Amino acid sequence: MTERRRGYALLSAIITLIVALSACIYVGVSAGDGSRGTSPAGGRAPHNSAAPASAGTWVGAWSAAPVAGERGTERTGLAGRSVRNIVHTSAGGTGARITLSNLYGQAPLTLTHVSMAVAAGHNSSAAAEGTMRRLTFGGATSVTVPAGRQVLSDAVRLRIPQGADVLVTTYAPTDSGPATYHPYARQISYLAPGDRTEDTTGTPYTQRTAIWRYLTALDVLSDEADGTVVAFGDSITDGSTSTESANRRWPDAFSRRLRAAVTAGQDVPRYSVVNAGISGNQILVSLSGRPAENQSGLDRFARDVLARPNVKVVVIDLGVNDVLHGAPADRILTGLRTLVREAHAHGIKVVGATLMPFGGHPRYSTARNAVRQQVNAVIRSGKVYDAVVDFDEALRDPYDPRRFAAEYDCGDHLHPNDRGYRKMARTIDLADLKGAVPAPL
Repeated sequence: MTERRRGYALLSAIITLIVALSACIYVGVSAGDGSRGTSPAGGRAPHNSAAPASAGTWVGAWSAAPVAGERGTERTGLAGRSVRNIVHTSAGGTGARITLSNLYGQAPLTLTHVSMAVAAGHNSSAAAEGTMRRLTFGGATSVTVPAGRQVLSDAVRLRIPQGADVLVTTYAPTDSGPATYHPYARQISYLAPGDRTEDTTGTPYTQRTAIWRYLTALDVLSDEADGTVVAFGDSITDGSTSTESANRRWPDAFSRRLRAAVTAGQDVPRYSVVNAGISGNQILVSLSGRPAENQSGLDRFARDVLARPNVKVVVIDLGVNDVLHGAPADRILTGLRTLVREAHAHGIKVVGATLMPFGGHPRYSTARNAVRQQVNAVIRSGKVYDAVVDFDEALRDPYDPRRFAAEYDCGDHLHPNDRGYRKMARTIDLADLKGAVPAPL
């Protein structure tokens, strides 16, 4: 009887060990509306593409919403050139994966070579020693992304530091256009002729570019963040007037502030912050095209917020462009409440911003300012969002509330300058990030 009990105990221990080992293995899967990549050549993953074995939480470290098809690439895309995107991380981790988009392509996009590396320095196109990794998709070294789709790479083992620049490079040997891109990146990236995907020197990358192509997200398996905050908005969130290649958009400044609070031991959540801003974006209206360019906030919310990993909070700063295009206050508020309901249905808390002034802008009118004020009054009443950040009060001129305070105005009377973006980041109450989704409003 004793021997039998020992046998059962040994069997139980073996089963427990197998379950524990299985839980440590991560296998990458396709994201959102994307599909698993396939390899025309059937290439297999090199050793350095193995999935990370360490424990952690998948969070967003960087993102940029796809906006349109790049003009001038309709026929050939970026065939025969290596595209080296430089992105800046808001969280670190022990592994990483990326999302590539062919949303605006009219033909399948075949990428025969994709790599990732930590940059050797700020804004450098060279890779830090020992960090270059070839990425795979379903174990294959090539991937074909159907037109209108996106694909998630396999996870790769690589220590990604928080606050680092990361190089993500793609190579397409054949024509495929137009290239899906994000304009107004406010970050210099690079192009090189031929397949220079795993070049570590940066020397071939002589062509500078101010946009991001194909790449829409970088996630990390993080040991220092437990969730993701998505900043969802228009050009003000996109940081279209911030200093180029300096990471001075308000979501960047907010990420640094939150990180500093965590480091200082404050009672705040350990969250990463990613940017889902699009310049010119409206809540209600998309631009023309199939698929529509600059998709409305309502149309893209599922892709750019709900599909991000482990989203805990979304900060919405959207509506000024709707006002400038003549939308009435009730329709704007209905659109915002729709976004809140969708977030709540996925357990995501919503912090919402008041709309900032635009007095002095060419499209300013007394009637449009009245609509802005109507929207802000309802937002401040607590009948739209779970928590409110009053960007309007923080940045307006106290002597002329129709306008920005001069110290925060970039000069076009619609967008903040770097100082204004920092002020926005300081205005958000970190305590509003805590807690569960409240009962329906």
